[in-house]
Amino acid sequence: MTVHFIGAGPGAADLLTVRAVELLRRCPVCLYPGTYLDPEVLAHCAPATELIDTQRLDLDEITAHMVRATAAGHEVARLCSGDPSLYSALTEQTHRLDAAGVPWDITPGVPAYAAAAALLGTELTVPEVAQSVVLTRTRARSTAMPETEALAGFARTRATLVLHLAITRIRQLALELVADYGPDCPAAVVYRASQPDQIVLRGTLADIADRAEAAGLSRAAVILVGRALATGIDCAQSHLYDPARDRSHLGG
Repeated sequence: MTVHFIGAGPGAADLLTVRAVELLRRCPVCLYPGTYLDPEVLAHCAPATELIDTQRLDLDEITAHMVRATAAGHEVARLCSGDPSLYSALTEQTHRLDAAGVPWDITPGVPAYAAAAALLGTELTVPEVAQSVVLTRTRARSTAMPETEALAGFARTRATLVLHLAITRIRQLALELVADYGPDCPAAVVYRASQPDQIVLRGTLADIADRAEAAGLSRAAVILVGRALATGIDCAQSHLYDPARDRSHLGG
């Protein structure tokens, strides 16, 4: 029996992959993060599925549920918010399952930053404006950041920044980023992208903290910063689609 780590996407029930839906339908046990998930996602599960909300469980308790279920001969769906490759505690959980001799696999999902960009109607990599995206977080009441991953170092690149798990520190972050990006740099906050109560806030580094605090946001929000977020941005044309580009090497 296998534990299937499944990217639940940003929360909307119709943003799961076909594979994810098929796994939810066939697994008789499903562990899910109740804090971040639209309950409609669980409608993909069979009526008799054992549903376990993990929001108040530690990793050892979560693992115990998965080991118990597989020992009883059940496939297990372990839903992760967004994509399992980002801030999902995947490594800690799989190490525990390996120690218990439980097989596991991973089904990717739509990451929160991609859903946020879609709501903003923007491309995060714009020719000659920004060609890199930095996905990072900051330390508040959570795990320490590696010394080599200070926000100031990322800011010096002026790449598009996407900050997870950082909404409670947005004022300090905006002040820190102004030095490299400037106060007029576009910034946005997207709360619970794709869910019924989603909130999209647009502004600049000068005022985005005011907007986020006025909205009372304290979790489940992604912060985006960079010139690529500007509306109606004037950009260079991508070389890939340049009509003057020599395509003879591409063949007929």
